[in-house]
Amino acid sequence: MKKFKKILLVFLSIVVALLVFMLWYQNEFAMDNVQEYEVNSSRENSKLLLATQGSEFKNRITTAIVDYYKKESVYIKVVDVSALVDVDPGNYDALLIIHTWENWKPPSVVKSFMDRTIEYRDKMVVLTTSGEGSYKMEGVDAFTGESILDETPKYVGKIIKKLNPLLKL
Repeated sequence: MKKFKKILLVFLSIVVALLVFMLWYQNEFAMDNVQEYEVNSSRENSKLLLATQGSEFKNRITTAIVDYYKKESVYIKVVDVSALVDVDPGNYDALLIIHTWENWKPPSVVKSFMDRTIEYRDKMVVLTTSGEGSYKMEGVDAFTGESILDETPKYVGKIIKKLNPLLKL
């Protein structure tokens, strides 16, 4: 009986340690929520939706994209990726989606959005970040990379190059 109790105690200790690790990992590496905001008038000729997650890397890219297009008279709406549930891509000329690969897959809300909007993929630009830097959703043309702050200008340039024709700039 003592042997059984020891085995059970070791097993429960391992389970508790794994749960503590999972909670710590989720808290340490989880993306922040992004505060929704708009730039320029919704009556502008071109409309851009920027759906992102909060992290230092993604925030820098978001800020750079917004700064670039706000002087081009483009209406910009910035939302957290969780808001994609309510987005009608038909209301925008271009959509920029910036997300991270979490637990070996994209966030479920991003995956659901991409699955329900296949006919609008030609006006989407996607940046997927991951620890390894090459993960992306199957069938989605996306930029991929690691969240390396020094590489922010490189990604901003690539994104603008793809967005400009969509926004007719």
